[in-house]
Amino acid sequence: MPAKIRLQRHGKKGLGLFHIVVADGRAPRDGKLIERIGTYNPNTNPATIDINADKALSWLQNGAQPSDTCRAILSYKGILYRQHLQGGVAKGVFTQEEADKRFEKWLNEKQGKIDAKRGNLASSSVAEAKKRFEAEQARKEVVAQKVAEKTSALAAEAEAAAAAPVAETTDLASGETATEAAPEAEAPAAE
Repeated sequence: MPAKIRLQRHGKKGLGLFHIVVADGRAPRDGKLIERIGTYNPNTNPATIDINADKALSWLQNGAQPSDTCRAILSYKGILYRQHLQGGVAKGVFTQEEADKRFEKWLNEKQGKIDAKRGNLASSSVAEAKKRFEAEQARKEVVAQKVAEKTSALAAEAEAAAAAPVAETTDLASGETATEAAPEAEAPAAE
């Protein structure tokens, strides 16, 4: 059974971190391994991949078979392309310098795409934060307008209430004279 390049799971539930390992194809997923050649963290955006490209390439050239996910990771990092170019050098199609030049060109293009994605993620997160801030400001303005309406209504009621007691005091003043006269009249009757 040939060696397999596959992932070995670590980390806690829901936040898996993976080691990229070379293991015997008959060994269990998290069991015995031959060599650890890198790590893979899918929890970041874009995913963080740290791999020793030279070791991975040597294992591929010695016949190790990658799993589907590891094949995608190796392709993303350019290791499978490098193996393809090394096959062309071995067949004499082109020289090692030409292979290195092609790989560098591919690597620069790939790094440009990754940087563009990171830039887009950063700018979209800033734009999203600005949009949320503007929505919050609009909500605050609506609440402030409602508070201002209530305050003006309460102020109008207070003015009406302030105007009403003035009228009542004049009524009270005439009523007080009437009530003052009444107790004097009642007092002799009570004696």
